[in-house]
Parts: sequence; C-alpha cells; structure tokens
Amino acid sequence: MTLPSPSSQTPSPQTPPAATASPAPLAPERLRLVILAMALGAFAIGTTEFASMGLLPQIARSVEVSVPQAGMLITLYALGVVIGAPVVTIAAARMPRARLLVLLIALIGAGNLISAIAPTFSILAIARFVAGLPHGAFFGVAALVASRLSPPGRRARSVSKVMLGLTIATMLGVPASTALGQSVGWRAAYWIVVVLALASTLAIWRLVPEPEGSGTTGSMLGELRALRRAQVWLGLGIGAIGFGGMFAVYSYIGEIVPGVLGLPERAVPVALFVFGVGMTVGNIVAGRLTDRSIYGTILLGLVGMAASFAVFALVAHWAVAGMIMLFVIAVTSQLMGPSLQLFLLDASPDAPSLAASLHHSALNIGNSLGAALGAAVLAAGWGLLAPAWTGMLLAVLGLGIVGISYGVHRRASRTAADAL
Repeated sequence: MTLPSPSSQTPSPQTPPAATASPAPLAPERLRLVILAMALGAFAIGTTEFASMGLLPQIARSVEVSVPQAGMLITLYALGVVIGAPVVTIAAARMPRARLLVLLIALIGAGNLISAIAPTFSILAIARFVAGLPHGAFFGVAALVASRLSPPGRRARSVSKVMLGLTIATMLGVPASTALGQSVGWRAAYWIVVVLALASTLAIWRLVPEPEGSGTTGSMLGELRALRRAQVWLGLGIGAIGFGGMFAVYSYIGEIVPGVLGLPERAVPVALFVFGVGMTVGNIVAGRLTDRSIYGTILLGLVGMAASFAVFALVAHWAVAGMIMLFVIAVTSQLMGPSLQLFLLDASPDAPSLAASLHHSALNIGNSLGAALGAAVLAAGWGLLAPAWTGMLLAVLGLGIVGISYGVHRRASRTAADAL
C-alpha cells in the first residue's frame, strides 16, 4: 500500500513561494561529504546522550552523590532537548541554516567541555542541561539541509544517513566511551565528545553550503506558524506516544536480559549491541521506504512495533528467540525516525525548521513516557515482561493518531483540489 505524504499533493494557495521552491541538488560526491559532516555531529550527540547511563556509578562516586541523584543528569539532558528544540530554533530564525548548524554543534562541544571539567555535581548538572539544548535543533536543521540538498526521490535516504550517526553511536560510540570511562575515568567519555564535536564543527563549516529555499522565515513569529498546523501536533503525538513504546523495553534491558532471557549480566552489553545493530539496520531501511511513502513507513513501523512487542513477550524466555526479537523491535522502531522527520518537514513547509526540531523533543518525551510507564508496571508487580505489553499498547495508540492524521490529510487534499 502506498500512501502520500502529509503535505497535500496539490500546493496550498497560502504556501509561500520559498516553501515550494525546488533547490538544485548537490552532485552525489559533494552530497556524500556534506552528509558525512553532519552525521559526525549526530555521532557525537548520540554518544553524549547515552554514555552517561553506563557511567552513573563512577560519576556518583566522583562528585559524592547517590546513583539516583546522579540519574538526574540524564533527566536534565532530556529536559534540555525538549526545551531547547523550540527555543533555540525560534531564537535563531534569522540565521542561515548552514551557519546555524556550525553554531549548534559547537555548543554541543562546549556543553561537553564544561561536563568534562565540572568540579561539582551542581556545575555538572547545569552542563548536562546546556549540552542538551542544541540537540533537537541540530537534528531538525540537519534534516532540513539534507533534504533540501538532495535530488527528488532521495530526501529520506539523505536524512536517514545523517541519523545513521546517531544509531551507530548506540552501537559503537556508547560502548567504547563507556569502556574508556570505566577504565580511565568518566570524564574521558565527555572529552571524546568534545573532540568529535570539534571535528564536526570544522567539517560542517568547510563543506556544508547554504541550501536555496531552505525554508528560513526570517522571524520568530514566522517559525511559530508551524504550531498552528494540526499535522505538526499529530506528528509530535505519534513520536511521543507511538515511539515511546521502544523506551518502555530499552530502559529495562539490564533487568530483562538476566531476569527473563535467563542470561548472565555480562550478556547485557551483547543485548545492547544487538539492539544498536537493529537500530542501524532499521534506519537504513527507513530511508528507502520513506522516499516511497511517508505514511506507509510510519504505519509499517507502528504495526511492526506492536507485533514485535507481543511476540517478544511470548518467546523471551528462550534466550535466542528473545535476542532475535530485541533486534526486530529495534529495526521496526527505527522505521519511525526518518519517516516522522520528513512528515514534520512536509507538514509545515513555510516553517520547517521548528517542526523538524520538535521531532526530537517528541522523542525525548516518548523516552520519559515509556521509561515511566515501564517503571510503573514493574512497581505494580506485573513482572519483567509487562514493559513489552506496555510498549505494544503505546504503539497501538500511535496507530490511532496516524489514522486521525491521515483523515485530516485527506480532507485538506480535497479542499485544496476544490480551491483550484
């Protein structure tokens, strides 16, 4: 089944010329270098986002707080992402997109530099919040730039290649930085990110051109137009609720692997690696599928997530089957990444930067929602498989929002066609 994108196939009379302009794509060789520069930034961000989770005991001992208190560092980073995506994007509405990318990845490096040298927990907490502020805006602007510089029919593949930096970070960057942090000190993990961010800053500055028709509005009020569109809010709902199911399971792999799969604790990194490989594969597949159908890929991702959560809950007591299903959950969940990013870009053609940046705010809300609901069902005594059933429910709720969105899209398409 092929379903159209959320933007009407017939342009709206209210859409400004800049939003519908078709910029000239880059030559393939140049485009690959541009994507690599932005993917390196995504790799740095993915490493700093998840590395703290594996180093909480070391951080807690070093700054003399409890592990639960140190866990606030993860919450503060996520809060920075949620707040920073709209605030930074709106504040930088007048800045050219390529120049903004340089500033954002430089700020990522600065936040991690402060984290690496922070003498107290309070300063470290502030640094983690600051490091999260540019996160969503970077991915939103990078997605916009990648899509604008790509030829027709390959936008999603370019966006997915930028996002590949994030998924590869979960597979390689996070385990490597965590291992280094455990052996020579937790600050080393943040120093690695500083070096990666510096390299990406220089690469983006030298390689990434300013796209024609990049969608900048030139005003804060112009970017805020994105919030008047129902499809933007529905897309954010799909991400926050439907994608939240993944985090209901991912957040508790450390307990599920020994408690359900029956494997020793030393197998937890193996399970995380398997999950990271699945996320990488899913991201690559998503790019190709999304170029064919945005709605179709979102639908496939949510149906796949719901089914894989249910199957996982039924077969996880067999270790091999459980590992296979963790891989499948990761693949299907990542179908949502590039597809939702393109959904939001198309849903707000006259203010795409804010809409695309809010994508990562929604995912971090989903992170918190999934983890909180998983904790709630575990605390209720429903067992270690309860988070999987919770994930299935969230995916089904996400499917309901997709249905509403598609209905809104169909009505808008008919209205636009009647107006011509």
